[in-house]
Amino acid sequence: MLLRRPAVARAGLAVRAVEASAGPAGRLSDLPPGGRATIVGLADGAPPSTARRLADLGFTAGTPVQVVRRAPLRDPVVYRVKDYDLCLRRAQAAHVLIRDAR
Repeated sequence: MLLRRPAVARAGLAVRAVEASAGPAGRLSDLPPGGRATIVGLADGAPPSTARRLADLGFTAGTPVQVVRRAPLRDPVVYRVKDYDLCLRRAQAAHVLIRDAR
């Protein structure tokens, strides 16, 4: 019987390769309101369910992202990704690695 690895596990290998080639990367949760960046990949420590959800929402390598606004207590944060706005908690956004677009 042939067992296949889940798509997230296979995608994780590609993400690590992108992270290594992109140089130093920051975290999406650290980007200030109005800030723009490009997604490099997902952190190695991201739980598989969170990594899958973020990928399904469009947080994939090479995608531009912008912080639209932040709640008064800094959580949650609204991000613009692929022409739509998404709201994430800072704990989820911390799994997304970015490099500044400017």
